[in-house]
Amino acid sequence: MSEIPNSLIHESSPYLLQHAYNPVHWLPYSEKALAKAKFENKLILFSIGYSACHWCHVMEKESFEDREIADIMNANFVCIKVDREERSDIDMLYMGAVQLMTGHGGWPLNCFTLPNGKPVYGGTYFNKKEWKNILMQLEQVYRKEASKMEEYAEKLSAGMKQAELLNTSKNENVVLSREELNALIRKWQSGFDLEYGGDNRAPKFPMPGNYQFLLNYAIITKNDEVLKHVKQTLQHMSDGGIYDQLRGGFARYSVDKYWKVPHFEKMLYDNAQLISLYLEAYCQTGNEQFKNVAEQTLLFIEDEWMGKEGCVYSAYDADSEGEEGKYYVWTKEELKQHLKDDFDLFAELYSVNEVGYWEDGNYILMRNPKRNELALKHGISIDELIQIDNRCRGILLVLAQKRPKPLLDDKTITAWNALACSAFCKAFLMSGKEKYKKTAIDIISFILKQMYREDGGLWRIYKNGNCKVNAMLDDYAFVISALMDVYVISSNRDYLIKAEQLVSFTLKEFNNPESSLLFYADSKGDLMLRTTEISDNVIPSSNSQMALNLFKMGKYFGISVYIERANSMLAHVMEEAKRYPPGYSNWLQLALFELYPFFEIAIVGKHVDEMIQEVSKQGITNAILATARGEESLPLVKNRYVSGKTLIYVCKNNTCDLPLEKATDVKKRIEDHIK
Repeated sequence: MSEIPNSLIHESSPYLLQHAYNPVHWLPYSEKALAKAKFENKLILFSIGYSACHWCHVMEKESFEDREIADIMNANFVCIKVDREERSDIDMLYMGAVQLMTGHGGWPLNCFTLPNGKPVYGGTYFNKKEWKNILMQLEQVYRKEASKMEEYAEKLSAGMKQAELLNTSKNENVVLSREELNALIRKWQSGFDLEYGGDNRAPKFPMPGNYQFLLNYAIITKNDEVLKHVKQTLQHMSDGGIYDQLRGGFARYSVDKYWKVPHFEKMLYDNAQLISLYLEAYCQTGNEQFKNVAEQTLLFIEDEWMGKEGCVYSAYDADSEGEEGKYYVWTKEELKQHLKDDFDLFAELYSVNEVGYWEDGNYILMRNPKRNELALKHGISIDELIQIDNRCRGILLVLAQKRPKPLLDDKTITAWNALACSAFCKAFLMSGKEKYKKTAIDIISFILKQMYREDGGLWRIYKNGNCKVNAMLDDYAFVISALMDVYVISSNRDYLIKAEQLVSFTLKEFNNPESSLLFYADSKGDLMLRTTEISDNVIPSSNSQMALNLFKMGKYFGISVYIERANSMLAHVMEEAKRYPPGYSNWLQLALFELYPFFEIAIVGKHVDEMIQEVSKQGITNAILATARGEESLPLVKNRYVSGKTLIYVCKNNTCDLPLEKATDVKKRIEDHIK
């Protein structure tokens, strides 16, 4: 470590600040940094990661804190450090380059470019010896054979442009039938892990978008096999070590197929989406554990990540005190000392045995689902078992509070906050608890107050009262979706109007004149190539979410051009979806809405709040909800207010049946239509 900080000391990103005392002369991304590379005629190193990235920390410790390595880097390269969560457009561009060069990607992402930003070499984690060799070789090639390197960079850049062109110029006339969708699901099922849930491989990521789609598909098509797999996956995930059995919240992934050993970092985007998924699964199955997991995770976010302004922080690191997972694991000696007579039962409740053993005498708490059997074995009632469980967990939570916590990434990302807002909206609809409604409105109010630019666009990043980085397409897509969700829980049309304004802004600023798909960065971007995000990953792609938004907003406002645009975007990716359905699950959600009847449910009258919850708890997955307490001008509720009554209109393609007065009749009405 250096006693004198580098230029990152003036940044707000926790990831960049982690590297502020490296002896490497890191620069943040800026026009000034790019100009320096051109003036000094040096290769640029774009080193990209995020604060909770374990292998980023490893490479920093091995190489970036090493004086010899730093001297080589400083002498021969302009070294730019990038927080991938802040500048996701830079990450997307150079991740694409590294994937073209190597066939894979990940973080830390290290991409070397010419002074003009065109890539020439890249990879992910390198150990110290590898890194030193790469630095020396690249410097020599650039000094002695610059023309060859420039020729390669031109070819690679042309390949990147060609790949982008192929991504955005596919056949937009491809359609999907119900039979083809069913065939896709059968293909997908061949990769299911039928014993532990999830995909039949390791590591395992909790892909919330995939399971949200599969759940909706199973409900609409009455596919019991798919429903069983979703339930099995959610059960094993919430029983496993990937779920924090004490505090709530999921780690980013499990290194094994059993959901046992997590990569211990916790991310807001995972947990926000998983809350919504578990609540939906509870609604469809009645499994109380699913509800408990969602509510415990909501509490975790409220207690650990909520800022005073109404914003939500981003992540917890995997490491504490220099060790991965130290904050979360326990030794038998610790547990025996503090749980005393309750230890034996607790050890069975949370697999403090060969099942939960990790390494170095440490155990990962894993929930034993056989609670009734344990109660019988110990001669106690299930209520007594729950009391002992709660008492033990309470003791351990107090002890855990005394441990040094993992590093908190306390920056606020607009897209992730929007996902959290939607999760709290769902929690209110499922539980009726006003605190969830308040938190949802607090989050969206923060976004509307703090993250809006004067030109009507959004900022992406907020910290300590300051906003920076123009928002990306995912920020707009998830904020629009959250605004629709807040409209439903509040019956305040202003949220829906604001959503429509953002749709108009997005279609203008992210438009690709050559494609129905939208660019990831806006028209003010400063990179060599504007890229397009299409495939769904742990977070659904920005284009798939915008397509869903356009479909729903078209229904809300009767704007047919929005629905046509959504269908065009969907057709654009169908060939890829047929080849690899798990990578397009959010797109397939839109396909499901198009292939099966989709409904508009309008609830109008004094008792909207009670009715909206009753309707939501019925698990209707193929509908939008419109609400109004009185006369309104929005198309779905216009001229539908009747004084003294609260009426429910079930409509399809703007054609409505006679109104209902009982929420319990809504699902039957919809099922009658589907028959």
